[in-house]
Amino acid sequence: MYLKHLSLTNFRNFTRLDVSLPRRVVVLTGNNAQGKTSVLEAIYFLAAFTSFQTHTDRQLVNFRAARESLAVTRLVAEYARGGRSHRMEVRLILEPTGANGQRLRKEILLDGVKRSMSEVIGHFNAVIFVPQMSQIIEGAPDDRRRYLNLALAQTVPAYARVLSEYNQALTQRNALLKALSERPGNGDQLSVWDETLARLGAQIILWRIQAVQEIERFAARVHSQLTRGAEVLRLAYEPAYDPLPKPSGQLGLKIDTVVDRSGLDLKTIEAGFRERLTQIRGEEIVRGVTTIGPHRDELRFLANNIDLGDYGSRGQVRTTLLALKLAEVQWMKERTQEWPVILLDEVMAELDSQRRTDLLQYVGETEQVLFTTTDLNLFTSEFVQQARVWNVDAGTITERDEI
Repeated sequence: MYLKHLSLTNFRNFTRLDVSLPRRVVVLTGNNAQGKTSVLEAIYFLAAFTSFQTHTDRQLVNFRAARESLAVTRLVAEYARGGRSHRMEVRLILEPTGANGQRLRKEILLDGVKRSMSEVIGHFNAVIFVPQMSQIIEGAPDDRRRYLNLALAQTVPAYARVLSEYNQALTQRNALLKALSERPGNGDQLSVWDETLARLGAQIILWRIQAVQEIERFAARVHSQLTRGAEVLRLAYEPAYDPLPKPSGQLGLKIDTVVDRSGLDLKTIEAGFRERLTQIRGEEIVRGVTTIGPHRDELRFLANNIDLGDYGSRGQVRTTLLALKLAEVQWMKERTQEWPVILLDEVMAELDSQRRTDLLQYVGETEQVLFTTTDLNLFTSEFVQQARVWNVDAGTITERDEI
């Protein structure tokens, strides 16, 4: 898979951008705050339909355009997948409501046909690495769940739809729990939501079990190479409802315990989840909230059995994050039979010379990669000669040879 053409209208600081991309390597250079990262953000948005920089799509609308009563941001990608050309278009429409209000509406078109996000996500794939993504390791559990959700949504066709349906059911169940906690009633009313939550949640748990094990297989190998065999990386998935039976008398498992859930099947997880929801119904009514399920899952990263989120050095976190992202690339390729587009923002400045060499070697095997940098000297002269180098200045892109 590779991106052939990108068109942006009123996106961030780009009033208008039309650019054709080469199949292999592009290096975007220029000073800070000129639009380099915005190009990567736009490409990733076409894959995940969300930004890695903000949770609010409204902030993607060009600030000058947003002053108008009606503003439209358009992102259009022409790309090759499976030997065929496709066209993806996303429209962010900021329109007036009421006296002085505005609302944002999102439209997605694939090959000219309007589709829902859950139908389209995964048709164009991209993996992004930015230095601030260290929160995947060091941040809150929600950051790690978001990472898993974005990776799985691009790779498992039904994941986004099932996750959306699960969240809707969770909202309804929580509303009923809150009502029952305030006004005592018949707890059996929860049964219908227990059935729905168990059915959808079990599928999400199973997909996450499989994904974490598969990504760990790639990440451990890459991490071992990056650390020259000094560290062993492990990904510890901790589902809030753990379908794996605990040893007799043991409340939980230590984080450094190697757990194999690969033998679990969907029906077993669903039945156990439903039974557990019934067992803790009284406690959840008192608390007025659903306490177990994929919405409270956790993922931890361990190097030599040390939890990097709590005790990892800056170098260890940076190396692990790089290994994780390179593993994500290989995992997507294995799952979809297509290389994702790789987006690397200022990553070279974060690595020592040996890690830079390793990274350039890894991406050389893929189909298309875009780097951003403020210092072209971080790349070898041989690499630069083989790449297309574009200068980004105040939202304008110019070929280096044209400067």
